[in-house]
Amino acid sequence: MKVAVKAWALVLPLAAAAAALGQQPPAHKVALLWPAGAPGAVGAEDADKPSLTIYPAPEKSALPTAVIVCPGGGYGALAKDHEGDQIARWLNSLGIQAFLLQYRIAPRYHYPAPVLDAQRAIRFVRARAAEYRISPNRIGIWGFSAGGHLASTTGTHFDAGDAQAADPIDRISSRPDFMILAYPVISFTTPYTHTGSMHNLLGDHPDPKLVASLSNETQVTPRTPPTFLFHTNEDHGVPPENSVLFYLALRKAGVPAEMHIYERGPHGVGLAPTDAVLASWAGRLKDWLEIRGLLQ
Repeated sequence: MKVAVKAWALVLPLAAAAAALGQQPPAHKVALLWPAGAPGAVGAEDADKPSLTIYPAPEKSALPTAVIVCPGGGYGALAKDHEGDQIARWLNSLGIQAFLLQYRIAPRYHYPAPVLDAQRAIRFVRARAAEYRISPNRIGIWGFSAGGHLASTTGTHFDAGDAQAADPIDRISSRPDFMILAYPVISFTTPYTHTGSMHNLLGDHPDPKLVASLSNETQVTPRTPPTFLFHTNEDHGVPPENSVLFYLALRKAGVPAEMHIYERGPHGVGLAPTDAVLASWAGRLKDWLEIRGLLQ
């Protein structure tokens, strides 16, 4: 029972705690990734403007570590609460600076828009590392479900930046320093594919070479960032083989990795605050961040 209580306390969303005290969660600043307009934008609505909502950690406990959070939603929606706001606030409770990514989604956008948005987010945060009081080599990305595919894409399809770019942000590396993948979509070429995410990202008749290149278990190299993976055995939406395939690829490439697959639990649990057993996964993640020196 003591273990369950500790796990529960660890994942209690700060927003809920504030509500219990009759307080409103603090407002957060929103930064447009391309203030003058995103490449390939088809309009000027909010959905056409990829952005980061900035969650600074409390000043007294702030660490020089940052995480960009990519909510899931099958590339057709964004689960900004339990895979966004709650996650950012949990990171803040550890002293980590959090940045919630609003990336472009179907049916309005397909590849490469979401990938460009995630890569830009990493460049953007790294370019402003001094302003955000973070280390430019302690910037991670955390993705859920299709957001996990987006996060794993940034970790397998990155570049060092274009030294000749007119925009100074485009001169910055898009490689994340670590990845957290929660029940991620990974494979597009196996029986474990989440076809809805693949269709929303790539459309009706994608080029087979593009499909293969975005099946991210095939794209791992020794330069892929260290990765933490979480999944459940009962996940029928995105089978846990997605995480297993990625873990095996990381292991083969010699990339540090840790994976936890819980027996019970459906797809899309977030931090699982109503399940005392499943909620313990956040504790395993905290331990991993600790051993990697990211909580120092």
